[in-house]
Amino acid sequence: MAPIVPEFYRGKSVFITGGTGFVGKCIIEKLLRSCPDIDSIYILMRQKKGVSSEERLRDLITQKAFDLIHKQNPDNFKKLKVINGDITEENLAISEEDTRTLQKNVNIIFHSAACVRFDQKLKDAVNMNTTGTWRVLSLAETMEKLEVFVHLSTAYCRCDLDVLDEKLYKAVHNPRKIMDIVSWMDDETLDHLEPKLIESEPNTYSYTKAITEDLVCEYSEKFPIAIARPSIVTAALKEPLVGWVDNINGPTGLVIGSGKGVIRTMHCEPSYSADAISVDIVANACILIAYATAQDKKKEAQFYNLTLSGAIKLTWGKIIQLGEKWVNEYPFSVALWYPGGSIKSYKFTHQIDTFFTQTLPAYLVDALLFLLGKKTFMVKLQKRIQNGISVIQYYTTKEWNFKNSNYKGLRQRVTKEDDVLFFTDLSVIEPDTYLKNYVLGIREFVCKEDPSTLPRAKKLHMIRYFADRILKFVFLCLFAWFLYSNSSIFTSSVELLDNTLKSLPPINQVRAQDVITNCS
Repeated sequence: MAPIVPEFYRGKSVFITGGTGFVGKCIIEKLLRSCPDIDSIYILMRQKKGVSSEERLRDLITQKAFDLIHKQNPDNFKKLKVINGDITEENLAISEEDTRTLQKNVNIIFHSAACVRFDQKLKDAVNMNTTGTWRVLSLAETMEKLEVFVHLSTAYCRCDLDVLDEKLYKAVHNPRKIMDIVSWMDDETLDHLEPKLIESEPNTYSYTKAITEDLVCEYSEKFPIAIARPSIVTAALKEPLVGWVDNINGPTGLVIGSGKGVIRTMHCEPSYSADAISVDIVANACILIAYATAQDKKKEAQFYNLTLSGAIKLTWGKIIQLGEKWVNEYPFSVALWYPGGSIKSYKFTHQIDTFFTQTLPAYLVDALLFLLGKKTFMVKLQKRIQNGISVIQYYTTKEWNFKNSNYKGLRQRVTKEDDVLFFTDLSVIEPDTYLKNYVLGIREFVCKEDPSTLPRAKKLHMIRYFADRILKFVFLCLFAWFLYSNSSIFTSSVELLDNTLKSLPPINQVRAQDVITNCS
């Protein structure tokens, strides 16, 4: 059988929000490369003063993710069309002319725009993730040829549940009422109410994703809707480039922080299962989800948990072990110190280790910089790192079970050729190789360290290794000297006490000795 997914996209027009984001770029690149007969891809982009649409589009397609298309079929970039707009503005701030173009031509919508900051204020998170989605849905209602609306949510949208099935879970609050509240309530009052409003979730990101799913499902009778829930999205398995990643979110930030010697401890339960999925598999799944949902034309929203569950058993302890192995094999050229530290199952021991291995050294480094007349930065950096880690640690100290039969069933909906072209099979992932490529991808694509810098980086890494060992040796010597000095003081004190006892009358000597014995 010939591939049918590219045939489905033949002559179709796609509208994508969040096209400049991690997942959005991957979806665009895959559609251009594997569905060459697609008609147009309209990308919602926020306007920047003094920068034209052509310049912003050029900035996008000159990124590493699009290298394959530049080599294979650069003419396909002509299919990309910028729509000036902003998801946080009324009517998406799209011009009337562009609105008419979208209404007349769009067949498929991928809504991936979202604020992924976990510490965002509730008002900002609602405006972006919930109200922004409502604005896109309102536009979708007016589209004449719309066949499917794919909304990207998260597998961590209901963290209060140990098991997440592929279905709608009623939101704890009416999303429209929350949208209304944040539109008129003053910031001080809203800040006061925020902990109570989001108490079912660990942060505003998870909370707004949960209530937004409810909002999206309201439109399921108007046009076919699918909600994709990826777990933690990580570097590319194969496409557009092996190990490709373009942000420092989640595990990527941890790899960089620990690899550069800045993060020395982490609160984590090593035996718990970790759930992460590569960005190219997420993009492929979204493309297949749109195809399947448009074919089925069901009147209720379809849910797909894009997760590892049932495919690979991977623990946090194993991930950290492999990450440490490959960070030492392929070190960073620029680093503060030699990688080290450990994970802690107990929060208390983690906090103690954080103080001695991260906070205290940060103050010492800043004090030295201050004395040298240099600009201090380490304390501020450590506070940012600790705030980021505190958010991530919620997910490393709890375990979930994600049901994903709908997601795994996508492979049965397509031909063997399409199954290879739009690969979604998680069982083929080899964790050791994947982590190796992940570390190399972080070096090259995030830290901008060319592979040619590895020999020099390894030499610097060896220098940091010896410096680390020498410092630890000196510290142990000082500690031993401290104990020895204190033991001398203790011995002198005992001798002084013994002489004092001998000078007392016999009866008082006995009483004093009894007191000392009882205290001991």
